Amino acid sequence: MTVNMTKGQAISLQKNDGGSLTAVRMGLGWQAAPRRGLFGTRTREIDLDASAVLFADKQPVDVVFFRHLVSDDGSVRHTGDNLVGGVGQGGDDEAILVDLSRVPVHIDQIVFTVNSFTGQTFQEVQNAFCRLVDETNGQELARYTLAGGGPYTAQIMAKVHRTGSGWTMTAIGNPANGRTFQDLMPAILPVL
Repeated sequence: MTVNMTKGQAISLQKNDGGSLTAVRMGLGWQAAPRRGLFGTRTREIDLDASAVLFADKQPVDVVFFRHLVSDDGSVRHTGDNLVGGVGQGGDDEAILVDLSRVPVHIDQIVFTVNSFTGQTFQEVQNAFCRLVDETNGQELARYTLAGGGPYTAQIMAKVHRTGSGWTMTAIGNPANGRTFQDLMPAILPVL
């Protein structure tokens, strides 16, 4: 059963049987919003990029994005860059796989971001979402939908963080500006 998350909501990543999830996929999907023009409506390709920044005690120690597809320890993997979005028609356009059982113990938070590498704003995007899927069985666990566009070029989407012996996902949904994850660091630090 999927939990439709709201901004700031957190869910435990414990399985119903009391066990812990071992592998999750953070999927990102989007479509270009139609724009009205002189000759009707049209859409422009939108290049959004998903990134995962790994933190240890509020310090960034690694990042996974389209130019660094696998974390140094191999526990986090990006499936590849999608330059246009909407390919999945509601499915994932980009995905980041996290093997929670392999994440080193010093990594306590993984923050997922999305940014417009080409600088287009979210006013030009529609139907954008991130979702968390149990990678072992394909079951969608949680979905966070971006409501409405805005004049920003990025969003701090969500994070997974250690809580006791397990993990929790928190929907963040904070708008930001930047074309790369490096540009987003000042917006990420306050949500850690």
